[in-house]
Amino acid sequence: MNNTEQANSHPYVGMWVTADGYIRHELLPNGRYDEARGDRKSAYQGSYTIEGNHIEYVDDTGFTADGDFFEGVLYHAGMVLYLEEHREESKE
Repeated sequence: MNNTEQANSHPYVGMWVTADGYIRHELLPNGRYDEARGDRKSAYQGSYTIEGNHIEYVDDTGFTADGDFFEGVLYHAGMVLYLEEHREESKE
C-alpha cells in the first residue's frame, strides 16, 4: 500500500486540535498536512507518513518532526492534540 492509499483509508485523517484550539493539525487524505497556529492559517505545511501509531512529519522547508497516537490522542513535540470531534469530550 503506498502512502496515498494508506492516508485515504487511515483513521487518523482529520483535524487534530489542542484543548485550547490554538494549534490545529489537519491531516489530509492525500498524505499532506496543514498546521494552523492561532489566527495564522497554514503556518506550516508538508507531508506525513504513518506507521502503526507513529507519525513522521516533513514540512515543505525540510524540517522534520514526529509524534505518536495513544488511546485516541496525538502526542507531538510536547503538545497534546485531540481529533476535533473528540475535543469537547476531553475537556469534561
